[in-house]
Amino acid sequence: MASPCVVLVDTNDAFLGAEVGEIVKTEALRIEAKFSRYRPSVVTHINETAGDALQVDDETADLIDYSMECYTLSEGLFDVTSGALRGAWKFDGSGRVPSEDQVRDALRHVGWSRVTWERPILRLQEGMEIDFGGIGKEYAVDRALALAAAHTRAPVLVNLGGDLRVSGPRQDATPWTIAIEDVDRVGSATGILELLSGALATSGDTHRFVRRPGVRYGHVLNPTTGWPIADAPRSVTVHAATCTEAGLLAKLALLQGARAEEFLKLEKVRAWCVR
Repeated sequence: MASPCVVLVDTNDAFLGAEVGEIVKTEALRIEAKFSRYRPSVVTHINETAGDALQVDDETADLIDYSMECYTLSEGLFDVTSGALRGAWKFDGSGRVPSEDQVRDALRHVGWSRVTWERPILRLQEGMEIDFGGIGKEYAVDRALALAAAHTRAPVLVNLGGDLRVSGPRQDATPWTIAIEDVDRVGSATGILELLSGALATSGDTHRFVRRPGVRYGHVLNPTTGWPIADAPRSVTVHAATCTEAGLLAKLALLQGARAEEFLKLEKVRAWCVR
């Protein structure tokens, strides 16, 4: 998951804690291996065969269906084909900003409307690729917690890179205490939340950005323009019943730019924006 991952089990049974930890680890690694864009996987196979019709398995088909829903709900702003823009943008903290020609060239390979999807058959146009990075970690949290909860009634918290979900309150009926990371000081907290149920997901530019004198470009790109979303919060944290839902709402809010807080208010969800 390219980030610290933690499993907390509220129990005095060390063996149970180890068992649950292994269950969560195994599922997280399975999902990462299956849908990674960095090493041989279902995703890299799909991208390498772009231009051809390809039949996918049920789990992959479910993620593609969900990606379509995200695309529709966001009016095209959440697009799993936008990974092609990585060819132009390198969010490594340096000052490298692509030229308009580079962005324009990458955009030729972006756009879910160019994809043919008739479950279970997927066809990307040549040069296109998909990337489940915007939903994969949250999906892994939900899957891992479900397996952990099926194994034990002890309270469990699964945290994969800051996106997390709990099975319920702690043994003494008190909430779990969660810190929101400071956007400028990695490892420091800017706020503390209490969580009795559900999930929290955060989207922001704390770790991935391009900096120029007087300008900071966050890594969340508008797939219709190829450029970072203007006036977006530095981070958005959302509470929802599942991590997948929380993650989607956090990303949709970030994609609203200056209207992020207004969007979250209309959605009537617990959320915290840091600018």
